[in-house]
This record gives sequence, C-alpha cells and structure tokens, in this order.
Amino acid sequence: MEYEVLSPWAEVDPVAPKGISPRVTDLRGKTIGLFAFFKQWGPPIMREVERQLKEKFPTAKFSHYHFPLHVEEVAKHDKYKASFEEWAKGVDTVVTGHGD
Repeated sequence: MEYEVLSPWAEVDPVAPKGISPRVTDLRGKTIGLFAFFKQWGPPIMREVERQLKEKFPTAKFSHYHFPLHVEEVAKHDKYKASFEEWAKGVDTVVTGHGD
C-alpha cells in the first residue's frame, strides 16, 4: 500500500515582524508607563518592575495605570477609555503585566 504525504508548511515569503509603533532605543530620561490589568497582583508586580528599572535607568520616570476590569471591557466604559488614552499620551513606552 502507498500513501501520499503532504507537508503542512505553505510556501510563502517570510515577512519580518514589526511593532505597531516605533520602539524606544533607550529608556534613559523616558517616561515608562506601567499598565496593570485587573488581576490582584498586577499592581504589586508593576511596582517591582519600576523598582528594578529605576536601578538600571535612574533618570527614567514612571506612570502607573491600573485597569480594574477585564481588558476587553475598556471599549465599553467611556470613562476608562478616556482616562487610558490620556495616560497613554504621557508615556514614551509601556510595560504591561498581570498576575493572580
């Protein structure tokens, strides 16, 4: 008995991944946004991230945003959407985290 075996890999031109916005090349002097999702341990994790980043980049500034609802809910709540957009305008880059 003979079987024909087909490869699951398509023949495509690889496209290099790129971010949706330009990446910062250096964190010195930048304002780093620390975004914590709704999970209980998100804010403490972001405080620790800030502490460690301050050690490496003492001239960096930090801005925290804690979103108290599940992330899919942001579009449904105008007050959170507006405050998030305002917060995001004031940062150069964002680190996100969430934890249980």
